[in-house]
Parts: sequence; C-alpha cells; structure tokens
Amino acid sequence: MHNLTELKIWNKAIDLATDVYQATSRFPVDERFGLTSQLRRAAVSIPSNIAEGAGRNSNKEFCNFLGIANGSSYEVQTQLVISNKLQLLMDDTLNDLLKKIEELQKMNYAFQLKLNK
Repeated sequence: MHNLTELKIWNKAIDLATDVYQATSRFPVDERFGLTSQLRRAAVSIPSNIAEGAGRNSNKEFCNFLGIANGSSYEVQTQLVISNKLQLLMDDTLNDLLKKIEELQKMNYAFQLKLNK
C-alpha cells in the first residue's frame, strides 16, 4: 500500500481535475449534461483510479488502475480538443491543460515501469 498524499502523480491529477472544473465552469448551460459532465467525470476518474490503485495489495493491481487512469487522461485530452473546436475553450486554456495532461501521462508511464521492476 502506498501513501496517497505523498504520490506526486496523484497530487498532479487532483490539480488537473480542479483545472478542468474551472475551465468547464465557463461552458454554456446547455452543455451541462454533455461535454461539461463528461469532462468532469473523466477528469475526476484520473486521481480516483490512482487512489484506488494505491490502496490495493500489489504493484500489479496498482499498475492496472494506473492504466485506467491513463485511459481517462486520453479521454479528457480528446474532449478538451473537441471543446476547443466547438469554441467552448480558448486556445491558451486548451494548450495549458494539454501540457498538464501530457506531463501526467509521462509520469504515469514512468511510474508503471518503476512498479513493474
């Protein structure tokens, strides 16, 4: 079992989820049940799966949940690009969030490699 609050990847995922909530707060009301909801759920899924994996009994199980978290990060990435193309998200906000997602994806991959050793 891992100490969740000391995991840099979990803390960065929490920050990303918070940033996604802030970015989607400016979306139109008619997107509340569309992209807003979908983006927020996927963004929250990232740190949630990291947390669930950290609480498991083996590194193999942890890696499985890191894989799920990584999949959610790609989901968020895709939905952010769609939001930008629909002009719901400004270019600078998109680019900032995409940089954070890319960093998180790299950390996730490296952490999985470490756990598998």
